[in-house]
Amino acid sequence: MSALGSPLTEHRSAAVPLRAGLVLLALALVVWFANLDARRLIKSDEGRYAEIAREMAVGGDWITPRLNDIKYFYKPPLQYWATAAFYKAFGIDEWTARLWNALTGLATVLFTAYFAARLFGRERGIAAGIVLGSSALLVGLAHVLTLDMGLTCFMTVTLGGFLLAQRDGASARETRRWIMVAWAGMALGVLSKGLPALVLPGAVLVLYSLWQRDFALWRRLHFGKGLLLFFAIAAPWFVAVSLANPEFPRYFFWHEHVERFLTRVHGRYEPWWYFIPVLAGGLLPWTLLAPRALALGARRRIGSSFQPARVLWLWAVVIFVFFSASSSKLASYILPVFPALAVLLSLALARVSTRALRWALAPVAVGALALAAATPWSARLASREIPAELYTAYAPWVAASMLLLAAGLLGALWLDARGRRGATLVTAGLAGLVSTQGVVTGHDALAPAQSAAAIAGAIRPSLRPDVPFYSVNFYDQTLNFYIGRTVTLVEHKNEFEFGIAQEPHKFVPTFDEFARRWAADPQALAITSREYFPRIQSSGLPLVVIAADTRRVVFRKP
Repeated sequence: MSALGSPLTEHRSAAVPLRAGLVLLALALVVWFANLDARRLIKSDEGRYAEIAREMAVGGDWITPRLNDIKYFYKPPLQYWATAAFYKAFGIDEWTARLWNALTGLATVLFTAYFAARLFGRERGIAAGIVLGSSALLVGLAHVLTLDMGLTCFMTVTLGGFLLAQRDGASARETRRWIMVAWAGMALGVLSKGLPALVLPGAVLVLYSLWQRDFALWRRLHFGKGLLLFFAIAAPWFVAVSLANPEFPRYFFWHEHVERFLTRVHGRYEPWWYFIPVLAGGLLPWTLLAPRALALGARRRIGSSFQPARVLWLWAVVIFVFFSASSSKLASYILPVFPALAVLLSLALARVSTRALRWALAPVAVGALALAAATPWSARLASREIPAELYTAYAPWVAASMLLLAAGLLGALWLDARGRRGATLVTAGLAGLVSTQGVVTGHDALAPAQSAAAIAGAIRPSLRPDVPFYSVNFYDQTLNFYIGRTVTLVEHKNEFEFGIAQEPHKFVPTFDEFARRWAADPQALAITSREYFPRIQSSGLPLVVIAADTRRVVFRKP
């Protein structure tokens, strides 16, 4: 009997008791949403994407995304739309800014658990949900404002829908229904972050059909109806934004996709192995089981024409290799591999012995204890931008979270030694979730160096709509959100270069031009970096400093 075709009883039942599962779900929901507004927004992504949605909600232009009132075509608008709608419904704050990520993160966990249960049984579905909902990177990015959580959610819908449509025993109606779900997920993924939502699932399907020599599955994809649904969802915005902005298509499809992948134009180059430590850390506390899970996924399931575990294996490997080959890398890019790995890990957990599980979780507990013990020396990480006292304030959060993780994992192993595999998973999963949330929540201790929230409060009394506010050789991604307005850029293009080329009148190109405007304005405010401020002082510009911190100086005209 094959490894994937045998009953899930090689070691013992991995059943999660219903009561324990309900308790975990209730606790997880509380922990999941409780801290969305416990932290100030930080640079760069959080401030950027919160502000684009704010300008959309306030300005009323739902077609052309803008950052600092400048055209910003880096990504499609689905997350901006959702967040702007939350702002309209509930107000503009950190909770609504992060709500889309929390909701799509939760949806990813729940749908992964659902399709795993349909494919491999209820026990495996619950285990997959626990693993995914406690993996450090997914939990963290479900509570940090980036675009990758939404992309991950809809890629999971795409590939999970495909798995459900192709599974053995699916009726023609079920196949058609789930394939339509997959096409819709692909369209929403494209509206979330562009062509990777189309290219990567397509690559998985092509490679699977070649590996299995299963070309009949292409006839079950319902291309006619599927493409109609895909374009009905995805195309209207692309048409509308292209009509309103003829410069959009070339910039978005060439610069933001082809050049981003092939060149270092975005300044995010990292070595090919960059994602290996990211994956290892992001899968905690389940990391050491990953090799076993991947080996299991590559095996053929005897007696079955469709091989869902191999699809999951390709899902994880293709995305990992694709982004490793890219010239542009950020840690969040490989988040879409986590649902597939979670399901493969759930299969491995059904077969792993108590001894093997001990060797997988105990080192993580020891590492957590070591990290907790090292936190008193965290001040050594200090830099000019982040002073020692901020790390000292963050250290207790990290220490407490690591102690909780270690205690939870050791408790889980104690339960497993007594034959309670279900309680083991619940305990380890809850420890992973709560400890990650502790690290994320405590990160607000570093916010004075990474967020403009405090300095915005200091300058807000000086703000008036008729008073110009300049940002000189500098742009703070979080400032606009907290002061509720845009600024006039001086000498700073960076990510605004393309938008400024379309609307040059919104930009002050030189310091001399800024000095002339400063002299002519009856009143004015400006912000700059601490590094650039001496240049302004040496110019003789009349000014009065009204606020400053480790990164920024804000001044006004006397």
